[in-house]
Order: sequence, then structure tokens, then C-alpha cells
Amino acid sequence: MSVAHNIIIEEIIHAETALENRLLSEPEFRQGLLWGKPRFGHPEGTIALHINEVLDNIDKLPIQEYERTTLRLVAIAHDTFKNKEDRTIPRNWNMHHSVIAKNFMKKYSNDPVLLQTIELHDEPFYCWLHMHRGETELAEQRLQKLLSQTINFNMLYLFFVCDTLTGDKVLAPLLWLEERLDLESYRGYFL
Repeated sequence: MSVAHNIIIEEIIHAETALENRLLSEPEFRQGLLWGKPRFGHPEGTIALHINEVLDNIDKLPIQEYERTTLRLVAIAHDTFKNKEDRTIPRNWNMHHSVIAKNFMKKYSNDPVLLQTIELHDEPFYCWLHMHRGETELAEQRLQKLLSQTINFNMLYLFFVCDTLTGDKVLAPLLWLEERLDLESYRGYFL
């Protein structure tokens, strides 16, 4: 890894806490931040650039300090291990980037809301994807499981908003979730 990459990460992601600084100094973490190239949903390319967009969105929310600190950590970790994800078919969901990220973060935090939000950050999208494919029963089962197991659904929802409103991601999953659960939309904060 070159010095230029080291400088770029700190210019893109401005750590605010000792834990954020520690994460950004981890070689395995840094490698994941540099992964990625422009693609649908992520025209920004690297994970670090995507995280920067999510962090900008978090700053727009009218939230308390605990929520902001937690959401920032979720943002910094959530996609960082996409470079290690197993995408073979059938999928090994234990090697999904969210599970890898949660397991990595266990070394730094035992906050169940933080860890679960990292692990489940893509679940609302997968629920919508089943619905979109016409798998209504499967979508409903997955959504009910998500709702019943989530410790702090509002935290997950806030993160889903901040993550979805980046790049050129399709808004349909967010709109579906808000309508399906009659959620107060936070999209107005991003206009």
C-alpha cells in the first residue's frame, strides 16, 4: 500500500474519536477501504468514498450524540469487508461482508446495537428484493424476522436511509420500507 493511499483515506474519512482513528489505522481495515471501482449503485468507486457520502448524510440528521456516534461507526465498518465477501453460488451468508464486519468490530466494541446494525444493514434491501421478485411470502417472513430480532430498529432504519441516499442507488427499497411500516421519512433532511 502506498503512502498516497494512506493520505487519501485520512483526507476522505475524518476520524472524530479514538476508536475511529484506531479502526482507520488497522491494515486489514485500510485494505477494505481502498477496495472498489465505479459500479451501479456505487459510482464513487472505493469503499472509503462511499463511507464519506454516508457520513455526510449522518451529519444531516437531527439525532442525539449516541445515535450519531453509533451510526458513524456503522458507516465506517459496514462495507469495509466487501473485498473479503464470498460471492459464490449458493451464497455462504456467513461470509457476507456484513457478518465479516460485525465479527471484526467485536474486537473493538460489545455494543449490541452497533454490532447488530452492522450485521443487518442490508436486510431491508433483501426484504424488498424478495418483494420485487414477486416472492411476497418470503419478503414478509424476512421482514417479520428482521422486526422481531432487531434490538433498535430505528437505528437500522436511520442507517438504511443514510446508506441508500448515496451514489446512484435505487430508492425503491427505502420507499417500500417506509410505506410498508408506515415510517416517518427522514428523506426531507437530504433535499
